[in-house]
Amino acid sequence: MVNVIACGALASDLIELDRERGWGLSIHPLPPLLHNHPERIAGQVEELLDRIEPPTLIAYSDCGTYGALDEVCERRGVQRLPGAHCYDVYAGSDGIEQIMQAEPGTYLVTDFLVRGFHRTVMVELGLDRHPDLRDDYFGNYRRVVWLATRTDDGELTALAHEAAQALGLPLEIRPVGRERLAAAVEQMLESAGQNSFFQTGVQELQ
Repeated sequence: MVNVIACGALASDLIELDRERGWGLSIHPLPPLLHNHPERIAGQVEELLDRIEPPTLIAYSDCGTYGALDEVCERRGVQRLPGAHCYDVYAGSDGIEQIMQAEPGTYLVTDFLVRGFHRTVMVELGLDRHPDLRDDYFGNYRRVVWLATRTDDGELTALAHEAAQALGLPLEIRPVGRERLAAAVEQMLESAGQNSFFQTGVQELQ
């Protein structure tokens, strides 16, 4: 069994993909609110590495650690997800670059951020208590882009519109699916020595 130390914002998708694809992973989520404190990510990943048995994979991108997570991964001999942040994992680095080139003032959200928008954004930034601060935080943004893995979920779509409305911005829905996340995990598993089981699936997704 392969252990996966996962960003809490990716955990639900990883659990569903593990069930669908029969990877047999043991997923260990870290608190998703670490996204608001990226300076703590590398340390908490390493603390968890000390408590679980290898082989272990890290389901984080750099996520604002500015190389600190890479230093842990290199020193401990583990792999992490590619990219600068989880948006790359869902939409691809080229896709994110295109979105930002089209409109630099883009605020990106994932399914997780849509579901937990009030707690993760409004409460954490104090906007539930001080709504007058909204323009201080978001005055330079021009749109919200939802990187949606599911577009047939009416409740999630309604929450995405509510999140954009709370920021006073228009919403654009960009369907991305979970194929890139699945392929990235399978590539790490293959590299970790699971070639016989995963090689075909990885080739099909590329």
